[in-house]
Amino acid sequence: MPKINETFVKKVEPPTVNHKIHYDSEIPGFGLRVTRAGTKSFILNYHIYKRERRFTIGQFPAWTAAAARDKAKELRRLVDQGIDPLEERIERREAPTVADLWIEYESVHLPKLALRSQKDQQGMWTNYILPELSSVAVRDLSSRQTDRLHANITEKTPTRANRVLEVLRTALNLAIRWGWIEKNPADGFPRNAEHSRERYLSQDEYELIFAALEKMPKQKAANAIRLIVLTGARRGEVLGLEWSEVDLERGIWNRPPHKSKDRKAKRIPFSNEALVLLNTMHDEADSNFLFPTSKGTPMPDLNRPWRWLKEATGLTDIRIHDLRHSFASVLVSSGKTLETIGKLLGHSQYQTTMRYAHLMDDPLRDAANSFSQLASVRMSRIS
Repeated sequence: MPKINETFVKKVEPPTVNHKIHYDSEIPGFGLRVTRAGTKSFILNYHIYKRERRFTIGQFPAWTAAAARDKAKELRRLVDQGIDPLEERIERREAPTVADLWIEYESVHLPKLALRSQKDQQGMWTNYILPELSSVAVRDLSSRQTDRLHANITEKTPTRANRVLEVLRTALNLAIRWGWIEKNPADGFPRNAEHSRERYLSQDEYELIFAALEKMPKQKAANAIRLIVLTGARRGEVLGLEWSEVDLERGIWNRPPHKSKDRKAKRIPFSNEALVLLNTMHDEADSNFLFPTSKGTPMPDLNRPWRWLKEATGLTDIRIHDLRHSFASVLVSSGKTLETIGKLLGHSQYQTTMRYAHLMDDPLRDAANSFSQLASVRMSRIS
């Protein structure tokens, strides 16, 4: 028997019959299968559990003789351990991939989220996760691969990179529950530092905004911004608002579960100013949506009107979400409790509202100083 090396493989001639196998002189069962058409493939024959098996390693020249020999030795070691390489290959072909994980995640987990979160996560999978990992078997996914995904996204959007890995980690936790894997390769990913930005509007800035809104070319968009200011609601919550959710008689916003982040129904009172705005809008309404497009669908965003407003007011550093933070800030300054503020903002967890707790420091400090001044006068009288 010859030693199957590069020289032998190149020189061997096609047989006159359908095919011929040349076995190696050193590695048991390792051979070169040559067809009459001249196709040359490296194979390994072996016996396991009283069965004769043949594993096709690959074709020449895509596989060199040296690489095929190394693979054959690796396969022989598996056989010696009682592992059938052919069964392993079949299992690997059938093993669910990251693309399969997305299909399950989309059908099982995504419907539990608010619509805005569903769309956001769909974008994460479509734009980031699937282009890089779709064909990878979930069981083969490594921390090195998830870290590389995070690093690639970090180059452009560091905060977004954190969100994408959080979503992938959640999906992989589901894979653990389903028995696909035992460990989560996305656990402990190198999270990018996130610096919370706090920007609260002053009374003068509110006046600038309301004055500019009067002059905004598109008053439908202006009304959407006014309602965000008056309710502290998220942009998506306001743009998706339907008249069926608005109880003008009782002054209540009945937010359905599928429009809430925590999938729970909310009952939120409108302020008197908000009700004046809503009643005016209702008299002119021609759609079930408060802010419809010409096609009858909700306005997708407020990007252009918001840019116009920033230029008109000169407040170039404000974000639309700052209106929500400022709403909470005003309520804190007026002495409202965090529990009350949380309910108006639609928070399901008290911890979420605690981000505004530090705003209570100033009025409390003023109260403490008032006591100190009073006490010092009395103490001086005693002394």
